[in-house]
Amino acid sequence: MHPSDGHGRTRPLLRRAALLGAALLAATAAAPQASAATAAADHGPSGGGLSAVIRYTENGIPHILAQDYAHLGFGTGWAQAADQACVLADGFVTVAGERSRWFGPDAVTDGSLSSASKNLTSDLYFKGVREAGTVEKLLAAPAPAGPTRDFKELMRGWAAGYNAWLAQNKVTDPACKGAAWVRPVTAVDVAARAFAVSVIGGQGRAVDDIAAAQPPGRGASLTAGPVTDPAAAAEAARAFFDTGRYDMGSNAVAFAGSTTANGHGLLLGNPHYPWQGGRRFWQSQQTIPGELNVSGGSLLGTPVVNIGFNEKIAWSHTVATGTPVNLHQLTLDPADPTAYLVDGKPEKMTRRQVTVQVADGAPVSRTQWWTRYGPVVTGLGPSLPLPWTAGTAYALNDPNAANLRGSDTALAIGRARSVAGIQDALKRTQGLPWVNTIAADSAGGTLFTQSQVLPRITDELAARCSAPLGRATYPASGLAVLDGARGDCALGSDPDAVQPGVFGPGKAPTLRDAPYAENSNDSAWLANAETPVTGYERVWGSLATPRSLRTRGAVEDVSAMAAKGGLTVADLQKQQFANRVPAGDLAAADAAKACAALPGGASTASDGRSVDVSAACAVLAGWDRTTDTGSRGALLFDRFWRKLTASTPAKELWLVPFSAADPVRTPRTLNQAAPGIGRALADTVAELGAAGIALDAPLGEHQFVVRGGQKLPVPGGTEALGVWNKIEAPWNAAAGGYPEVVHGSSHIQAVGWDGTRCPVARTLLTYGQSSNPNSPHYADQTRLFSQERWVTSRFCERDILTSPQLKVVLPRERR
Repeated sequence: MHPSDGHGRTRPLLRRAALLGAALLAATAAAPQASAATAAADHGPSGGGLSAVIRYTENGIPHILAQDYAHLGFGTGWAQAADQACVLADGFVTVAGERSRWFGPDAVTDGSLSSASKNLTSDLYFKGVREAGTVEKLLAAPAPAGPTRDFKELMRGWAAGYNAWLAQNKVTDPACKGAAWVRPVTAVDVAARAFAVSVIGGQGRAVDDIAAAQPPGRGASLTAGPVTDPAAAAEAARAFFDTGRYDMGSNAVAFAGSTTANGHGLLLGNPHYPWQGGRRFWQSQQTIPGELNVSGGSLLGTPVVNIGFNEKIAWSHTVATGTPVNLHQLTLDPADPTAYLVDGKPEKMTRRQVTVQVADGAPVSRTQWWTRYGPVVTGLGPSLPLPWTAGTAYALNDPNAANLRGSDTALAIGRARSVAGIQDALKRTQGLPWVNTIAADSAGGTLFTQSQVLPRITDELAARCSAPLGRATYPASGLAVLDGARGDCALGSDPDAVQPGVFGPGKAPTLRDAPYAENSNDSAWLANAETPVTGYERVWGSLATPRSLRTRGAVEDVSAMAAKGGLTVADLQKQQFANRVPAGDLAAADAAKACAALPGGASTASDGRSVDVSAACAVLAGWDRTTDTGSRGALLFDRFWRKLTASTPAKELWLVPFSAADPVRTPRTLNQAAPGIGRALADTVAELGAAGIALDAPLGEHQFVVRGGQKLPVPGGTEALGVWNKIEAPWNAAAGGYPEVVHGSSHIQAVGWDGTRCPVARTLLTYGQSSNPNSPHYADQTRLFSQERWVTSRFCERDILTSPQLKVVLPRERR
């Protein structure tokens, strides 16, 4: 038996096969529309090859049925390839370090698997990882430090399924149709992709700085060089690790049975992820009879459900505030800048010579330098330079570079039967690199936990061992810069940690069975505003500091919902599309008053022009404070608010400052006398006028996407506005405003239970299952999102088999 999950893994294989066969017969009997070729296909493995049963229901959602993990991986790889062959193939080119070979060294990556600024630096990093055998070493580590046999079988099967689809089908997506870079993959390639996801918040964000790190020439200064001053370094580190600036985020809330209509728990998950590229979600249901039955969203290239539900639990993740890396300041050997001292003894850096093939050019070779702590880096982004001098260098410690357990964690959660079971899964696997977990169960339990893999930086260690730079950066951002020359400054280990140098799960900020547990990418502190979470080290996140407008608005909403009680899944659906603008509730009325008070109804723009803004006053006053597609005034306030907050410090913006005793309601009361208000109004009115956009234009006319030649209005709003239904879109006045979404609401799920074995679930994958414009599932769910409509999940067999769009596919290997 699995600990805590209640599934009998020892059920005889023949019993599983019988159930599989029965489901297959029922599916084919219920699906007369299936093609004759499908109906005549071999129902089982042929010649020892892998196979699966895939039942497609509305919106192209596959329900994958298999007899074991290898076969389940096969079906998952096949189905993902059918929807996303080009995006997947592009990602495999990335982790192979071959982007420069196929797409040129100077082209920009899509940013889905690292923050590399161009293909060459991406390749230098990933080729170095492959040549060092990093992934193979992690695969060879025994569980629990390394991956389990179940996950290895899933990866093996996924690669076989992906390869089988490529061999048996033609790619129709114009993004890679006929491209030579679309090639078969191995299980190691699948693991390399999982590795890239694991380090995306650490080494993956420093790829350019790893590639740029080179020792100084002869005669270089022994001094530290032009390191940023402490105040600037603190701000740069804070900005670098600010979760509000990531292209990943999320909201999630779990409600306890005490707040619901029937005593069962409820969960609303609203992850904010890119709408294009390799960090998209993809929906499926995965079933091994008697072993696993889980539905939800998977990151592309991942063989497990990362966010989802089963018949007893539902969970989601939000990007956490824990700082996933730390730096070690190295004291270099005066005679050799590629050797560093530890307790007075020199250690040579490890030199990695990496050569990258380049399209239409000679191969490019670079040297990377690695230490016992990790790679030498020249900075963390352009605002935090870390120069390598004759006397000093900086090494980046990323514990997730030794973590290939994330998919095992997802698999273990999917098998759990309660929030206690989820906690046990997290403790056993310890694989989540950069997210929180929010969960509810059918018994009415709730969970918030920041059980992520973090370097074991205690406040005591930071106080005792911080280099001067770290004394500025650690309080501001949780980024420790430790003295790498002292052995007594090593990170150490917790007894319950499966990996040295990280916190054990007992140290993770956690809240169990609160009436509600919510997170919107701030720290754990206000997961429940009535029961704040405290007592954690700074590296996990901040305490008693201002919260984002999205957090403040979310806590206001969900605490009111919990207090009202009697909640149902329908209430979760309403919350998702309430599109309330917390910034508008705080500031729109006062902004309208400040507008009306301007002499002559005019104000001076940034370029010195006088602009008549009088018409904007009534629009702001009459705005409904939402970002619904029909909302008039939402676009005006959005553009005004972005300009105002970009140019006016918070201390000048609000009359009532932040108070840790009232963190949800402060700061508040717009300072109508702030000089930035008139300027932001003038700039906004001038901008919209030049673009030919009416001040009271409905939002959906200017916030939209175009799919198949059809303009689809998009509801929701940006981070700056604090909208739960977050949408981020670049401004393009010439194209009509916000003509494309880059990231925001993605795989949304509202889940509850009614006492039966079938969860009550509504889902929505905002951008659809497929990136292929020729697919019927390229924009079907985008149209639903535009209309604020949902997909009713088909989880139980009777629901799957009665789908009016049921289609059965029986993929298998051909050997």
